[in-house]
Amino acid sequence: MNLEKLCSQVCEIVRETGDFIRKESLNFDRSSVEFKSFNALVSYVDTSAEKQLVENLGKLLPEAGFITEEETISTDKKELSWVIDPLDGTTNFVHAIPAFAVSVALMKDDEVIIGVVYEISRDEMFYAWKDSVAFLNGNEILASKVTSLEQSLIATGFPYQDFEGMQNYLDVLVHLMKNTQGLRRLGSASVDLVYVACGKFEAYFEYGLSSWDVAGGILIAKRAGVQIADFSGGNNYIFGGEIIASCPGIYSDFLELIKTSFNKE
Repeated sequence: MNLEKLCSQVCEIVRETGDFIRKESLNFDRSSVEFKSFNALVSYVDTSAEKQLVENLGKLLPEAGFITEEETISTDKKELSWVIDPLDGTTNFVHAIPAFAVSVALMKDDEVIIGVVYEISRDEMFYAWKDSVAFLNGNEILASKVTSLEQSLIATGFPYQDFEGMQNYLDVLVHLMKNTQGLRRLGSASVDLVYVACGKFEAYFEYGLSSWDVAGGILIAKRAGVQIADFSGGNNYIFGGEIIASCPGIYSDFLELIKTSFNKE
């Protein structure tokens, strides 16, 4: 399998879907929004975009399965699986606020081997494949070289369904407010990850996530030198629902803060 060529083909497919989403955003009517569950918005744009991705990616690798947010297709887990978020940041899209993105990952067993995240509003195509460097619009990107929390800008995502860890989360925010250059909440996990990858953020953390929120961005971030873990410092960050991503210079301090605040062993 030529992963570089395959990644290029995925980027083309993702851009086509992103163009569709951008066009729909110009005249989008909020009355078409539905609620899958509390705070979980969906529209015809999400489902149509996902169908486009499934159809076109299916032609690239007919043998691959799919893990998708909107469940427009159902397949058993296979050796190769596409992990798709057709519109990461739906609430932003609905309210005409950047950022929102298309996120696609190809997994072989439990390893991500291709990652593509397209931030539509700024026309930013992030991508990487196994053993490559990470790219933004054809140029190599690297994580920040900052070495202290005091010099860092941190990204996060607010809990919107799972409030069980809310107090622990707020404890982290209080510490970061007092000891960093600031906090940002963009509303798109995939964008948060690739912005750590290109050094816009020094670190990012969130819980209550699904695999399609993070799978595409994880490989890009790793190939840019970002260190990634779950809140315990382990490797269960794709399907485990929690993630931290940090530039190397603050990783130890950042991980220790998360572990302590969330009472992780």
